[in-house]
Order: sequence, then C-alpha cells, then structure tokens
Amino acid sequence: MTDDESQTTTTAADEAGTDLAPATKSAPLDRENAGPFDESEANPVRPYIDLGGIKILPREGLNLRLEVEEQTKRIVAVGLDYAESTLQVQPFAAPRTSGLWEETREQIRQQVKQQGGRVEEREGPLGPELLAEVPVAGADGAGKRLARFVGVDGPRWFLRGVIGGAATSDVEAAAAVEDLFRSIVVVRGSSPMPPRDLIPLRMPSTPGTA
Repeated sequence: MTDDESQTTTTAADEAGTDLAPATKSAPLDRENAGPFDESEANPVRPYIDLGGIKILPREGLNLRLEVEEQTKRIVAVGLDYAESTLQVQPFAAPRTSGLWEETREQIRQQVKQQGGRVEEREGPLGPELLAEVPVAGADGAGKRLARFVGVDGPRWFLRGVIGGAATSDVEAAAAVEDLFRSIVVVRGSSPMPPRDLIPLRMPSTPGTA
C-alpha cells in the first residue's frame, strides 16, 4: 500500500479491536473533495444530468446509455461512452461504517474465473482494482476482452464501475475515464435500504441545477 491518494481509509470499527471487524471502506483519501461525491458534497451550481441514484456532469464527447433489465424493465446500470472507452456504473446502498468493495472484488474474481478468464488485482488511482481478461464470442470465433473493475465506498453507498476500451491500456484515456468516474454524484437518499441493494435509477430529467 502506498502513501498517496490511492490508499484506502479505515473505519472506527477496525480500531475497536473486534475479532470479526467489518470490511474497511476503500476510497481515495481526497474523495470528499475530488469525488466520487455524495449528494451533500456536490457543487450545487453544476448542471448535472439527474438519473435518480446518480448524477452525471455533462462534458463534450460523452454519450449516455441506460441499461434496462428485460423482464422487469428496471434500469440496472448507466453506460457512459467517453474517450474511446466505456464506463458502466452502478450505485449500491452500503452500511454506514463498513465498505463493500473488498467483498465485491472477491465475487468478481470468482465470476471471471468461472467464465474461464484471468484476473489480477492491482493498486490504481482509485485504490484496489481488478484487471480482467474475459473470454467473449465473436464473428471470428472466441476472443478476449480486457476490463477494469473499480469501486469506491462512500457514506452509506458503494459505487462500482466497469471500464472497457482504450482506458484499459492507454494512459491518457484511462485518466479521462477516471476523471469522469470521480465526477459522479451518488444520491443515496434517506430511505432505509438493505446493504447491496441497487439504489434506484431513472430516466434523465432535463439538465439543470442540482
């Protein structure tokens, strides 16, 4: 673990000396000032696109897609095309004092291996992340696709991202997509929600002040 911004933070539960301490929160040390932001931390004058559980800051060259579950017609993820890359994001409810990213990484690791892929954990600008090589079927036969799995634990929420395209290997594209991810605002709301539940997403409203 390094001493820079990618260090993970610790929770008060870790200092309590419990035998089964909850998972620590994983987030850049400057998350409150540089994102991803909680709704209470967002700049109120910025013209965000309101998608319910998250808000997206428009920028030139950004295309937005909503991913809908076929059976329920529920929006389950937001897809962002930017810098010759793709970024899929999902906001989840989380415990107040512990994080979900540590547990989620292990689940992703197992899923990739079950699909016959390869995965490695590394330290990235957002903290621990997974770089996966996932088998895919195409017109030319079986191939492989690179994907970066990133995550940040916030106050009572967890934001997960899956990065594809140029940002898996190109430094400039990666920096642009990481900046996009950090500009996202998570709107957890005050309603009780079980941890790991997807925070509801909705069709975007007309851009305006947050």
